[in-house]
Amino acid sequence: MNVAVIGTGYVGLVSGTCFAELGNQVICVDNVQEKVDRLNENEIPIYEPGLEELVGKNKAENRLSFTTDIGMAVRESDIILIAVGTPETETGAADMSFVYKVAGEIGRAVNDTYKVIVNKSTVPVGTSEAVQQIIEKQQPAADIDVCSVPEFLREGSAVKDTFHPDRVVIGASSTRASDMLEELHQPLTGQIVVTDPRSSEMIKYASNAFLATKISFINEMANICDIYDADVNAVARGMGLDHRIGPKFLKAGIGYGGSCFPKDVKALKYLAEEKDYHPSLLQAVNDVNEQQNRRMIEHLTRIFDDDIEGLTIAVLGLAFKPNTDDIREAPALKIIEDLDAKGANVQAFDPVAVDNAKQMITADVYYADTALEALKDADAAFLVTEWAECKALTASQFKEQLKRPVVIDGRNALDPGIMKAEGIIYHGIGRK
Repeated sequence: MNVAVIGTGYVGLVSGTCFAELGNQVICVDNVQEKVDRLNENEIPIYEPGLEELVGKNKAENRLSFTTDIGMAVRESDIILIAVGTPETETGAADMSFVYKVAGEIGRAVNDTYKVIVNKSTVPVGTSEAVQQIIEKQQPAADIDVCSVPEFLREGSAVKDTFHPDRVVIGASSTRASDMLEELHQPLTGQIVVTDPRSSEMIKYASNAFLATKISFINEMANICDIYDADVNAVARGMGLDHRIGPKFLKAGIGYGGSCFPKDVKALKYLAEEKDYHPSLLQAVNDVNEQQNRRMIEHLTRIFDDDIEGLTIAVLGLAFKPNTDDIREAPALKIIEDLDAKGANVQAFDPVAVDNAKQMITADVYYADTALEALKDADAAFLVTEWAECKALTASQFKEQLKRPVVIDGRNALDPGIMKAEGIIYHGIGRK
């Protein structure tokens, strides 16, 4: 099939590249010439394992190209995927300006050939209808269907998730459109759910909100475990063996971040409140997460009797999760801000996210080249992102490098017994 992908962020670039790998002819569009130039030179603007190799391969085999010419891409394609950002606004609503701008450009470019327009971006319920109206306002005779096929990619494993999805959800209002989209996705999985566009749009928000709820729940349990000297890892293990609950997303720590969960929980809450329904559970999920990253500083002040001014803290990890350079809503940002406000010094390490972090962090931070360098002569270490390089540090390395043997593990990724046996003051989140 001939496919156009508008937007070359995580979703657009990964989706377009993977569809090309499946044998489709794919044109990826971005309105930033410099970004397109870099992609044409095989310079990938995001860190995503396996993506660079796939982009290079499919460009070389002439199945994947990059351009700023949206009109050409629309005219030459049967299926057009909209994969631009829907960032959070001050109210918590999704900013739809980029989606609607693209819809107008598609409307000006469509010809008399049937096109299927697909919202891949995470969008509010009813967006498919709004996009259809915008396009038809530009071109009343347009032969189109606007559908919703939400993405369920995890940053850091987005290529794998594209090729091996749990399911594909197609929201279409015509059999003609759903048949084309099923054909496009059939090589990926037989688990294809076909529904109406509104339900498809809601499935994406509901899925992310439910996973965020599991994370906030286990973090709330971890905080209670801290009070009662119980081990949240044991609690999660015992809970997860119940097939009604399951073990996934029951890993306690300092909360979720990234471009999806925080934004989508707030956006769903906003959608409900727009219709005068007040979703108290979603509010609680968000509130727990907002506070959870501060648990590390609470542990630190407890250890140092509420006086951390002048201390040097090693912060291991800046990205919101391993295997990505994304620092959007990353707990490390708030942690470093709080440490700086309390007069502490920060030595930080991250293998790939430092450049992005420097654009966001205003505090005076020393960025180390290695995890060991970050630990050198620090009064305490924070494990914030469970990168392999950080988890591989031994208890003796912590002990040798730190000025004081204090380790606060925000991801419960280290072994408390081994750390304590080395004489380290170890605090996890809800760990004994």
